[in-house]
Amino acid sequence: MVSIRMSTAQRRVLSTVKHSGEASADALAEILGTSPSAVRQHLAVLKSGKYVASRQEHGRSGRPVDLYHCTALGESLFADGSALDLSIELLGLFEEQDPGLVSRAFELSRRRRVEQCEDKLVGTSLGEKVDALAALLSDGGYMADVESILQGEYRLTLHSCAIWAIASRFGLACTTELDFMREILPEAHITRVAHKVAGAYVCAFEFRPRTQPHTERVKEPSGLTSA
Repeated sequence: MVSIRMSTAQRRVLSTVKHSGEASADALAEILGTSPSAVRQHLAVLKSGKYVASRQEHGRSGRPVDLYHCTALGESLFADGSALDLSIELLGLFEEQDPGLVSRAFELSRRRRVEQCEDKLVGTSLGEKVDALAALLSDGGYMADVESILQGEYRLTLHSCAIWAIASRFGLACTTELDFMREILPEAHITRVAHKVAGAYVCAFEFRPRTQPHTERVKEPSGLTSA
């Protein structure tokens, strides 16, 4: 899974795809008033980030034409936020009635995510499993990527927070996220090394095999500045 930081031009292309429902690069270029080659370059980036997908259809000349449409991830960028607002309101009401209800809600959510993800973490090595986790998180809107930092150690960076409005109000959301990772990857020491709620531009986690000596490392969030 490749996560991207969209430029203004790429956002315009994605918005035009959304409004068109399905369209070719030539049709999008005509709407946008730019060249088909430029649109194809932007579509390639959006496709690599899983924001658009395409299918082939035979045109009038018989040559196949690629028709592009928004994926579920692309569609999520146009959501009006009403469902998220309702979730925050309900959690706030739970907190007023009984703070324990909020804890139970996050715990039930964590258990459900563990059940959904356990069978999807394919691979034999820790690196393969962290890659699979990044793919799952990217599908959920977190724009995750992985880098190798030392032999057998990895950093998972979340460039977007799909639940930012909730996480910035309820600290349990972030605690639950870390607990979720630790449960589905019990063979790894997992440490959060950057936290958006604490002022960083991203959330980042380091994964180390439990066969290696564990020494807790604390890092300043200002060291990671990706948006």
